[in-house]
Amino acid sequence: MNTSRQATVLAFARELWRDLRSRKAIAAVSTGTTTGIALLTTHIAFATYIFSGSLSPHVSKGVGLILFGGCAACLFTALTSGYRGNIAGVAPASVVAMAVIASTMQASDSALFASVVVTFMLCALCIGILCLVLGRFGLANLLRFIPYPVAAGFISGIGGTVILAAMTLMVDDFHWDTLPSLLEIDTLWRWLPGIAFGGILYWMMKRWSNPLILPISVSIAVCAFHVTLLVFDTSMETARTSGLLLTEVARANQWPALGFNDLMTVDWTAIALQFPNILVLCAIAVISIVMNIAGLEVAIKQDLDWNREFKASGTASSIAGLGGGTVASTVPSAAVRNKLFGADTRLSGIFAASVLALALFFGGRMLEFVPTFLIGGVLVFAGLSLLDQGIVKGFRQLPVIDLAIIVLIFVTILGFGLLEGLGVGLLAILVSYAVRLSRVDPIESHKLGGDVRSNKARSVPDRVILQEEGTRLSIYRLQGYIFFGSVSQLASRLRELIQSDDPPICLMLDFTAVSGIDYSAVHVLSRLLEAAHRSGVRVAICAVPDHVLNLVERNLPDAVFTNLIVEDNEDRALERSEDILIASWRANEDATQDQRSQLLRRTASRIEQQLERQIEFEGLVEELEGWLESREYAVGDALFSIAARRDELQLLTEGQASSYDSSGHRIQQFCAGDSIEPLLGREQGVYSVVADQPSKTLVVSPLNRDRIEENQPELALRLYRYLLPDWTRSVHKEEES
Repeated sequence: MNTSRQATVLAFARELWRDLRSRKAIAAVSTGTTTGIALLTTHIAFATYIFSGSLSPHVSKGVGLILFGGCAACLFTALTSGYRGNIAGVAPASVVAMAVIASTMQASDSALFASVVVTFMLCALCIGILCLVLGRFGLANLLRFIPYPVAAGFISGIGGTVILAAMTLMVDDFHWDTLPSLLEIDTLWRWLPGIAFGGILYWMMKRWSNPLILPISVSIAVCAFHVTLLVFDTSMETARTSGLLLTEVARANQWPALGFNDLMTVDWTAIALQFPNILVLCAIAVISIVMNIAGLEVAIKQDLDWNREFKASGTASSIAGLGGGTVASTVPSAAVRNKLFGADTRLSGIFAASVLALALFFGGRMLEFVPTFLIGGVLVFAGLSLLDQGIVKGFRQLPVIDLAIIVLIFVTILGFGLLEGLGVGLLAILVSYAVRLSRVDPIESHKLGGDVRSNKARSVPDRVILQEEGTRLSIYRLQGYIFFGSVSQLASRLRELIQSDDPPICLMLDFTAVSGIDYSAVHVLSRLLEAAHRSGVRVAICAVPDHVLNLVERNLPDAVFTNLIVEDNEDRALERSEDILIASWRANEDATQDQRSQLLRRTASRIEQQLERQIEFEGLVEELEGWLESREYAVGDALFSIAARRDELQLLTEGQASSYDSSGHRIQQFCAGDSIEPLLGREQGVYSVVADQPSKTLVVSPLNRDRIEENQPELALRLYRYLLPDWTRSVHKEEES
């Protein structure tokens, strides 16, 4: 075990050393640092939002707590994620739930901050353990089946939220009601440079995709900003007071957030009362992890190992929780930016975590010269990139319905929030799928009895009856998933057939290609079976799952269910349906003498052919008498089995036998005068031949067959000429199967 761990550590170290010596290092420094600054800005805003109101005296410690959580999340996700350019932090959706807990915690002033922080720690630990368990036991894949429109809409919503966050950073008191004031001169010059910087950066990256564009652009922007301050004789302090430079980080160096004495003041009763909100926070955090991983897959066009990603998030959240931090979640915008800049290396996350660590322990000195619009511009660039991945590309690639769902999710997230957008998106995709599935015809094919036959061997008169009366047997092969949205068109077509002026004698429904059926569809089909029973139409069903058959039985009167023909496969159901058709013709007292005479004329020639073949068969048996061995079989005995491997020819003289494939489906039924050829049977997938009645055969061994070919070639020729129709019929049966 120690050797394995040492090998893993050495491989990891070699990977980092290789990346440090490659071109990715430059991109990692620029994107990692910029990402760290962007995370620093957003995390400070998150902390200020969470620790507001009665917690505002503790906002400095709150910022330290959130920064530690972001640093731990970013570092350990970068080290353990399957995607090397992954970036993690505090999810915006989780921040909303955390703010609810902070604002509703019913504790005294002295215990309020400690109780809130301990609650956040417990949530992070619980979510971390849950993610580790899901990843460890391979259960994370159960959560990955996220429809593309939902993932694309969610990533687009995050992109829009990032742009709004950039506006909030650059403009004080930004919300929808203050939009007209953005055009005022005093406000315009605070946000317009950031929007322009982000837009130009996005355009340049789309045009050239060079990782050096970002550091060069940042350097030029910082220099141009400070040159502008010199030209207008504006001091750094004045610019900072006006909000043109970042100032909040200078007060955000308080960590650890709690000491031992603080833990003694925790109000556990107040924490217990927050149990419903804690469950909401845990649910939102897991949903955010799922959606961010799914969104990242869409954005980077790469399949991720969800079990590994959940273990990475679980490790980061657990470590962050132990240190007083918060839940860790992938930040798709930053991870995508690493992909765009060629910085898909673990170094990007390490550098980003380093920025957060420096701000956490040494304050905001390093950011004194960074203009606010620069951070806002980078956020705008990230938001535009996500919008491009979600909505813009959707205009060229997706159907109108899927595109509409993406736009709906995007608008809902911007107007109401991430959780609301997710709920609306899932509801919309369910409705969309229901509508689409309802348009899929549940009827795969419709045939008549004259078009298809069972594998049962029948007499000449019965075959003629089936040919003449085949239109009185309707066979429907169903397909797909039958549910409340698609069963109506099936029921309407069958009801129209049953209630027509000339209804069929028998109706057969084949469920072999049906993947599933819901209770609503079972209820509708049960009413249809009752209608068929009242109309005197016999119904045969096959390949129906046991649980569905139980539901049908519960929904039908005993008389109707007893009259229902139920078989395991299509061939058996078709045989039963044919039996009903033949019996109905024979019992028809209205059949005219002319109809019966026509049947006799049509069967006469075929019966004559059959008699001639029987005479030929008996003649062959007489000539082969010295070469034959007689055998007898009881019902159920195997005339041939793939396990026996006897390559002998058998001529059936009495009784009936059937050949079956490996799944137990009948391929063909043999009667007196037919041959059973093992070599040909194995090529056609015959697994066994079993006697249906007490049967007798005459066996030609391989040795005797060779001797006949050598000593009596003319007899061998007549034998093979007689067997040729049997072989042709066998091949035809196999092709039909």
